[in-house]
Parts: sequence; structure tokens; C-alpha cells
Amino acid sequence: MHSSLIKSILLHLAIGLLLFGTASFHTPTPKVMEVTLNQALPEPDKAVSAITVDQKQVEKKIADLKKQEEAKKQAENKRIQDLERRANEARKQREAEDRRIKKLEQQRRAKEKERAEAEAQAKKAREIQQQERAKAQQAEKQKREAEDAAKAAADKRKAEEAALKKAEQERQRREQEAERKRQQALQEQMLQEQLAKEQAARNKIRQQQVISEVDKYKALIMARIQQNLLTDAKMKGKQCRLNIRLGFNGLVTEVTSLGGDKLVCEAALRAVRMADTLPVSKDRDVFDKLKNINLTIAPEF
Repeated sequence: MHSSLIKSILLHLAIGLLLFGTASFHTPTPKVMEVTLNQALPEPDKAVSAITVDQKQVEKKIADLKKQEEAKKQAENKRIQDLERRANEARKQREAEDRRIKKLEQQRRAKEKERAEAEAQAKKAREIQQQERAKAQQAEKQKREAEDAAKAAADKRKAEEAALKKAEQERQRREQEAERKRQQALQEQMLQEQLAKEQAARNKIRQQQVISEVDKYKALIMARIQQNLLTDAKMKGKQCRLNIRLGFNGLVTEVTSLGGDKLVCEAALRAVRMADTLPVSKDRDVFDKLKNINLTIAPEF
């Protein structure tokens, strides 16, 4: 029993010493503390050969203490920041209150100034009123004269207004007339543009008709020349280009070779001269495109 009591006392003493040694963060990492008890006792289960403090438990305890200290520091920092924030808010509120008081003071002074000015004006008005009452009789005469002058001015104003009204009516009439002419000119312009478009469309159709007629008469002229063309086997695959000038009735006034095979050119010139007259249109526009034409003559076999 005494042996167990001694063991318990020594164990608690060792733990207390360990906790006391780790209470400061500047204490080096504690080493394992060993307590050797009564090695001569014969019974293994009652004798305490050594009490060893677990290194991991010691480190855990140190870490817990550090966390607690850090938590305290953070709480203190937060408290200080909160105090600073509240101090800033109080300062801002004080400055805002100062500005409000200053503004109210300015408004008060402005109102006092306005009141003083109003009183001065009222005093001046009373003085004027007194002067006016003293001059009542003279003012009555002046009033009658002013009424007469006002009537004359009113009559003059009415005459001027009548003249202005007449001038305004004349101006509006001129503007309406100008607008009517502008609208008329615009309509005429639109009509001219429409007519121009229609004329352009008709010209295009007419041009297509003329081209078609020209092509037709060129084919007829070519056919007439081919009828009179004396061919030879040596001409096969060869050709000649001619310029032909015609009179209004189709009379050949001039024919010229523009180049090509000599035999074909001679035969083509001879065929045109033999024809004497070639088919032409009575349409002036078509004839203008046929009276001086270039044709390529190629013998047909």
C-alpha cells in the first residue's frame, strides 16, 4: 500500500514538473523524463522501474498551449482593430456633426441677413408710401394725363397690331404659295424622272430590237455573199475579213479587204461586187449600224 502511494505521488509530481516546464514558448522541446523507483523491490507488478512520459503527449500539449496563445493574440488584435474602427466611426460622426452645425450656422446667418434686408426694404417702402400720399393731388392729375396717354398708346398699339396681323397673313400667304410652287416643282421633277426612266427602258428595248434586226440583216448579207461566192477546195478552212459600205437602198458603195487568205479575199470581193446591192433595213437606226460593217467571210463546203 505504501509502495502504491509512493508511485502515485511520484507520477503526479513528474507530470506537474513537465507541465510547469512547458508553460513558456521559449522553453526548449522537453525531453523524456524518467523516474526510477525502488529497483530492489522483488515484485514486478508492484515495483515501478521507470515512469516514462510519452514524447507525443508532451508535443501535443505544447502545440495546444501554442494554439491557445495564438488564439489569445488574434482575439487581442481583433479587439484592438474593433476599437480603432469604432474610434474612426466616432471621428467621422463628429466631423459630420461639425459640418452639419457649420451649415446650420451659415443658414442662420443667411436668414438673419435676409430678414434685415426685408426690414430695410419694408422701411423704404413705408417712406415711399408716405411721400406718395403727400403728392396725392398731383398724382391724380398725372394719373389722368397718363390715362389719356395710355389710351392714345392703346389706339396706336391696336393699329400696329392690325398692321402686324396683316403682314403676318401676307407672310403666311407667301409661304403657302412658295410651298405650293415647291410641291409643284417636286412633282414635276418626279414626273421628269419617271419619264426619263420610262424613256431609258424604251431605249433599252429599242436598242435590243435594233441589235436583233442588225444581226438578222447581217445574216441576210452573209447569205447573199455566200450565194455569189465561187469556192475552191484550196479555200477550205480559210477566211477573209471585209469592210462593206452601203447606200440607203443597199447599194454597195465600197468594199475593202481587211486581211485574210488571198484566194478567199479575191472571191469575197468579187461576190460582193456581183451582188451589187445587199439587204438593208428601212429602219433608220438599223441602217445606221449596217451602212459601214465588217464581215468575216469563210467559204462553206
